[in-house]
Amino acid sequence: MRLALGLGYAGGGLDLDAPALAQLAEECGYAAVWVAEAYGSDAASVLGWLGASTQQIGLGSAVFQIPGRTPAMTAMTAATLDWFSGGRMLLGLGVSGPQVSEGWHGVGFEAPLARTREYLAIVRAALNRELVASPGPYYPLPLPGGAGKALKLTVRRTRAHLPIYLAAVGPRNLRLAGEIADGWLGIFVSPEHSDDIFAALRQGRRDAGYGSEDQDPLDGFDAVAAVPVCIHDDLEAARARIAPHVALYVGGMGSRAANFYHASATRMGFGDAAGQIQELYLSGRPREAADAVPLDLVDAVALIGPHERIRERMRRYAAAGVTTLTVNPVGAVGEEREAIVRTMARLIADL
Repeated sequence: MRLALGLGYAGGGLDLDAPALAQLAEECGYAAVWVAEAYGSDAASVLGWLGASTQQIGLGSAVFQIPGRTPAMTAMTAATLDWFSGGRMLLGLGVSGPQVSEGWHGVGFEAPLARTREYLAIVRAALNRELVASPGPYYPLPLPGGAGKALKLTVRRTRAHLPIYLAAVGPRNLRLAGEIADGWLGIFVSPEHSDDIFAALRQGRRDAGYGSEDQDPLDGFDAVAAVPVCIHDDLEAARARIAPHVALYVGGMGSRAANFYHASATRMGFGDAAGQIQELYLSGRPREAADAVPLDLVDAVALIGPHERIRERMRRYAAAGVTTLTVNPVGAVGEEREAIVRTMARLIADL
């Protein structure tokens, strides 16, 4: 298992010290730095900024929102970042959720799996510098009845293959990620509740023809788990640091009818707590929602506690099948963030 650094988005962890932190992660041997977007800062601009400040570390979008860009624009952006960075781009994609897709981008959220499959096929064709054509129905290219013609990306490839990752939470989306992507981006992943996750990913890989009796279909597939980290001897203090982050996703990233993170917490056995968190958050009481996040839920999806406790939890993530652990120093600033980056590098070296 290797380490990556998660920087989030502006207002959600990303700040003007990001290049220095990415440089530190590079010095400490981290494999990649991942940048997010919601409805504020965009990931592409930040990755260009970080790419200019680093030399070797991978540059990952976690994620480029599928409803926010046409597949051709996504391919153009990824190819450009890969070219300028000397082949360091890791293209993470995700459908976001109905609130952001329909409320911010004005794109319907229907058939997210079919839309993702079609989208990714176009992106791959473009990155492979093929003439791009698609019958639709979501992204018909060239547009039927129009004056357009099939075109080919003009940016020369920096390398033979630019890896594509899919963010996935539910069983069907996980299976799709295993089938059509090179890696999976997971959030709020608990090693004790991950058997179904990796079973779905394996099935997707088998559907795509990977694996055999002697080979795990997940060989060569990058399973990335983004994990909040708080190094502290007091578990309750660590819980309080991570709880607002958990409450935001479980309670606020979606509606009562559609929230992938609420559903994930429920599948892990925290249904009652997830329901209370969501009700408080959607009622405009985010602080109370954070107070309602139980220690057991934080402990399941984050790395909290003293060094030895965190090292043991890291071993569990590795044993579960995680190949890249993305360190998310939630709530930390300045020297504390730097200390987390350094400490995690030392801990993983001792696994």
